[in-house]
Amino acid sequence: MIKLQRNCRAGRWQGLFAGALLAIVGSAAQARGLTIGVVFSPDDARYATKLLEKSYPGHPLGRPKAGAEVAIAESDFQLANAGLKVTLQDVPLNNIQQARAQIVAMAQKGFRYFLLDLPGASVAELSRALQGTDVLLFNVSAPEDNLRRAACSANLFHALPDESMMADATAQFLTAHKWTKVLLLTSTVAADASRISATRQAIKRYGIKVVADKTFKLSNDPRERDLGNVALLTAGVDADAVWVVDADGEFARDVPYRTNLPRPVVGSAGLVAEAWQTSWERYGAPQLSRRFKKITNRPMAGADWAAWIATKAILEVALKVPDARQHRNALRSPDLALDGFKGARLSFRPWDQQLRQPVFLAHGGIGGGIAGVAPFDGFLHPTNNLDTLGADQKESPCNLSDSPAGGKK
Repeated sequence: MIKLQRNCRAGRWQGLFAGALLAIVGSAAQARGLTIGVVFSPDDARYATKLLEKSYPGHPLGRPKAGAEVAIAESDFQLANAGLKVTLQDVPLNNIQQARAQIVAMAQKGFRYFLLDLPGASVAELSRALQGTDVLLFNVSAPEDNLRRAACSANLFHALPDESMMADATAQFLTAHKWTKVLLLTSTVAADASRISATRQAIKRYGIKVVADKTFKLSNDPRERDLGNVALLTAGVDADAVWVVDADGEFARDVPYRTNLPRPVVGSAGLVAEAWQTSWERYGAPQLSRRFKKITNRPMAGADWAAWIATKAILEVALKVPDARQHRNALRSPDLALDGFKGARLSFRPWDQQLRQPVFLAHGGIGGGIAGVAPFDGFLHPTNNLDTLGADQKESPCNLSDSPAGGKK
């Protein structure tokens, strides 16, 4: 009996000690916090109400911060077990110097991660202003090629596919279907120059023949009305497909079913390359789309997915690599394999820090169909077939492979 009491007393003390230890550990765990800044422009024209209402293919449907919120919410159990509390903090960008000062002040408090929901020019300017700091920036909504090339930076990662990846995906689709003769319609707007250049490069890379190359212009001037007439622009041209490049989307939306000959339309209307499509029904994608819609009451678009996967990448390294100084290397490591619900292992290219990923070829707008997923069968790469989309290492003027964290390229 005495022996039993001693055993009970010992067990009770062991239980109390274990409880105290768990309380101490739990208290320390609760003290751990991770803040991710969301840098945005309050007057960003891409989110103008009238533009969002039109819901042009490939355009945002709302602020992508919602994607980050979904990523944190669905990681709640894992974060709680690790004692890590993650919060998002808005960083409005009214001017570059003001935003830089706020980001540097946050970095001094240990905040290292920032999602950039900014137009391409602002991404380039801000990342340049923050060179030499130890912050990590994640571009989630700017597709411009220049950000991955001449304007690339050692602390700037890209979650959204760039213009070349989108154009290559479209060119692969056409080539795979042997639609190798196209009528190319391009805008006269300076803002479209980068997208037009990426399109021409993809056409050349895949041996597609441009049987006619025409420019369009939307104008209220009666003398220029014919420049926006789809039937006139496509008359007398026999091509396998019409490839239209129109970042604004106003002209492109009227091209399908208005061509002089019955031909498929690709590019900015018809069949559109997209980072995400809610009609994708494999690899757990429907669950992600439903979670997003439940929180935001709208469909998930490409930039939303980019913010989601960028946040997942941040959480992945934060949970697995205790030393924050090693997080940039961890993000660039070939051992990092992210699940983006696209059916492939996603990782960041070391030379330009662009996220490798499949690209959807979708039609019918929101909730439409998916005609294919690039890269397509037969388009091979020596090391990773995802690198058939966009600038390969030998083609890119950006070489961050050996750049130190915070340093220049």
